[in-house]
Amino acid sequence: MKNIVVIGAGTMGNGIAHTFAQSGFKVNLVDVSQEALDRGLKTITTNLDRIIAKGNLTEEQKAETLGNITTFTTLNDAVGTADLIVEAATENQDLKLKIFGQMDELAPAGCILATNTSSISITKIAAATKRADKVIGMHFMNPVPIMKLVEIIKGYSTSKETFDAVYEMSRTLGKVPVEVNDYPGFVANRILMPMINESIETLYNGVAGVEEIDTVMKLGMAHPMGPLQLADFIGLDVCLAILNVMYDGFKNPKYAPNPLLVNMVMAGKLGVKSGEGFYDYSESKKAEKVSKMFLNSF
Repeated sequence: MKNIVVIGAGTMGNGIAHTFAQSGFKVNLVDVSQEALDRGLKTITTNLDRIIAKGNLTEEQKAETLGNITTFTTLNDAVGTADLIVEAATENQDLKLKIFGQMDELAPAGCILATNTSSISITKIAAATKRADKVIGMHFMNPVPIMKLVEIIKGYSTSKETFDAVYEMSRTLGKVPVEVNDYPGFVANRILMPMINESIETLYNGVAGVEEIDTVMKLGMAHPMGPLQLADFIGLDVCLAILNVMYDGFKNPKYAPNPLLVNMVMAGKLGVKSGEGFYDYSESKKAEKVSKMFLNSF
């Protein structure tokens, strides 16, 4: 597999495109607007500069990486020679099903169709195509260029050949692929999201404040960041979407999202991306200042 298409130039998409391009693959990056593509390329450039500053990349390698990426605003123009397409659009089931139907119609017959979904059924996504044996999950972790893990999720009809090809491809990217079966939330989010939800529940019940909850988990459990800060980093809308998928899939109340999370998303308080969540990011992208909403809650 030489020719890679990445659909979506947002946080995950530009990170995936960056990772493939830096590993020498030709990448077609697709989004609905040139503005989104420009933002994605700017992020990739900034991240490459950070790697250079740490002495792990040269200016020549940066130029080669950026030269490996071509941008497109239409899927039809981007996928004609694709060996692998990685969909990294918004975590919305209807949108993903629509995109996979289009990918199936436009991509070469031998092309593997992968999704970066963090929770939606691979089997359901595959059903939107006529090549279910070639549909698979590649769940990268954020930030993609740094995080080593990739969950490789097999749908009900994913072939061994498809799995083996994607597994080995992940290793060529310097990642550590882990085989996972197709159940809501897979492994990472099935464990992580209930922890985040319970942290929100703990805040909601007035047991402790935002900083206190995060400090307990960082110092007591050796987590690199607290669960509320992590929720802000992921995006509270994404957390809510994943919890809803698991709640719908398992019909188990332990996955029901806390009302505080639901209200914050409805109010547009989505975390880092919106400038405010459990922390205030108006002055810094670091979680240094608790949102005023929670200053007097404990």
